Amino acid sequence: MKAIDRPFTKIINGTTQFIIPVFQRDYSWTESHCEQLWKDILQIATDPADRGHFLGSVVYVSTGDSAAGFTRWLLIDGQQRLTTLTLLLTALRDHIQDSGWKGGDDGPTAKRIDAYFLKNVQETGAREHKLVLRGHDHATLQALLDRQDPPATVSERIRDNYEFFRRRLADVDPEQLYRGIDRLIVVDVTLDRGTDDPQLIFESLNSTGMDLSQSDLIRNFILMRLPEREQTRLYETYWRKIEELFRGSERTFDAFVRDYVALRTQASKQDRADEIYFAFRRVFGSIGSEPEGLSGLLGELLRFARYHAAFSVGTGPPQPLAEPLARLRRQIDVPATLVMRLFDCHDRHKTLTDAQFIDALGLIESYVFRRAICGEQTRGYWQVFANLAYRLDAEKPFESLAVGLSRQRGNYRFPGDDEFLKALEERDMYGKRVCFELLARLENHGSKELTDTSKYSIEHIMPQNEQLLPDWRTMLGNDWRDVQRQWLHRLGNLTLTGYNSTYSDRSFADKKTIRGGFSESSVRLNRFVRECEVWTPVQMERRGKELALRAQSIWPPLLVEKSLVDAADEEEMRAVAKSRDVAKVTMSVKARVLFEHLRRKIAEVDEDIIELAETNSVSYHGPTFFLEVLPREHRINLLLALDFNEINDPTGIAKDASQKKFFVNAVHEGGVNIPIHEPADIDEAMPMVRQAHAVASA
Repeated sequence: MKAIDRPFTKIINGTTQFIIPVFQRDYSWTESHCEQLWKDILQIATDPADRGHFLGSVVYVSTGDSAAGFTRWLLIDGQQRLTTLTLLLTALRDHIQDSGWKGGDDGPTAKRIDAYFLKNVQETGAREHKLVLRGHDHATLQALLDRQDPPATVSERIRDNYEFFRRRLADVDPEQLYRGIDRLIVVDVTLDRGTDDPQLIFESLNSTGMDLSQSDLIRNFILMRLPEREQTRLYETYWRKIEELFRGSERTFDAFVRDYVALRTQASKQDRADEIYFAFRRVFGSIGSEPEGLSGLLGELLRFARYHAAFSVGTGPPQPLAEPLARLRRQIDVPATLVMRLFDCHDRHKTLTDAQFIDALGLIESYVFRRAICGEQTRGYWQVFANLAYRLDAEKPFESLAVGLSRQRGNYRFPGDDEFLKALEERDMYGKRVCFELLARLENHGSKELTDTSKYSIEHIMPQNEQLLPDWRTMLGNDWRDVQRQWLHRLGNLTLTGYNSTYSDRSFADKKTIRGGFSESSVRLNRFVRECEVWTPVQMERRGKELALRAQSIWPPLLVEKSLVDAADEEEMRAVAKSRDVAKVTMSVKARVLFEHLRRKIAEVDEDIIELAETNSVSYHGPTFFLEVLPREHRINLLLALDFNEINDPTGIAKDASQKKFFVNAVHEGGVNIPIHEPADIDEAMPMVRQAHAVASA
């Protein structure tokens, strides 16, 4: 690597060409950047000390296909500065040519600017221009350099910044500007393709991560070490298509990479948004620069990008899946990892039919929606859906998804019908983020003539105004304030309308009979309302129950055979048991001797018994819990999953565990406690251990 300070004009002058690699981002400098550069150039042009102005670094490496008298470089760093200066020089050339300005013998002319800084005048075709940008950036720049009509798709930044300089030049002496440009100094960094690693140097130059997006960094990491021809091939074949999927949704692209890396590594936590590049590099740091290996990686990236984009931004999903994906996306975006996995089973493994895929999306939507209605927490959802994706069985994906959802317990359980209906009927719905979705789906479910609800708003049939009109007070009775407070935001009192401002706080009779009122409303949700003569808790309760039952059919319950759930629980428990070491459970010497003796006896009962090392105890399952061994200083305690009145204990060794509030270090609950002091006690306890196992395996 060679790094020296040089005037900018010495770098660009000569028979040379700088190519912006395909892995680089588009030109992105704004007018404010151009304004600052313009001021800097004019200021140094008038500096009496003739000092230079440091502009930054320009880092480049040979393309490897230069010819005698002509050198081509891949620009690694400095694209924004070099492009902006090219636009400034182009504007200066055109200003001189159009205005007929004449300067001194050493001053700028249109011919000199063209020959020194813009074009290789002895070359033709692809070699003619000194700077070659990416895609539509280059097409617009080339049109400016050649003074031709702009292309059909114009790069707005290229065009706007050129026009900015043209406007500024109207009030400036071209010779002064030319002098300022000549005083620009850059750090000229030339890399040796066989020795220097462009990626490492690029990372050091952009270590703050402020200028480049995460997708920029990842693209550079994959393509930068390749020869220019391979860069172009892989970019056009794969990366450009990935970019197009997320164009205008760069943050979603970052989310895609995060979810893809998580799926590949089965990550236990979500990476931060500003560390996605480092996560990608950590996983794929050994991919090297072999085009074949990179083709495989990019091919898989493109496939999963299509899956992610179909869900997260609605780009090109298969038609049967478009609406189910959109419904789920309206509620939540974090199941993207799971949706990608389902797509993989659908497309690659062919183990998920269209109908099953739609049902799977419906299950996920129902899970999320029911929990939202019931007020359950959403924090931690990303990990919930990521774990479901990791555990999805590619041979039977729908079944394993249903089992996985049914095994979400505690704070992440799938709400049942009773809980769901109760919440819909008795809780306030108006403040929930899913309220509009609830009403919109209730409006259109089961109909082939869908109502466009996008321009509707939520209407309270009984008004929100705390000072209800006398008609309302009379209708609701003396306790109208309590009635309003209790029923105002419940489902039974909510509907959709395009006449929200018209309805306002009017009486119920007026709301029915005014123009556009409930009596002539085409909204299906209002059919019940227009048939009512009064609007009291009786009508609100009845309507709420009817709508709740309809919602139950839209967001159905989870129905899974218990045997499948039990089998999955057992499989996971066996996996956990294999990962733990009973020898690491702390015990005294005497307790360890007693435990090992008991352990041999338990092994004789059934070879399929699961032995699980807990933090400070050992539990046994067959497949459900039946015994926990609690080590003590001079004994061990056995905690059996039996009621005390059920046991057959002729020796009287067992004790009623319910008489104690808790057992130290116990993870499980049991009704029988048997203290073991000597090996003989184990022989007396074993019939009860077998009894507990028989119950657990029944």
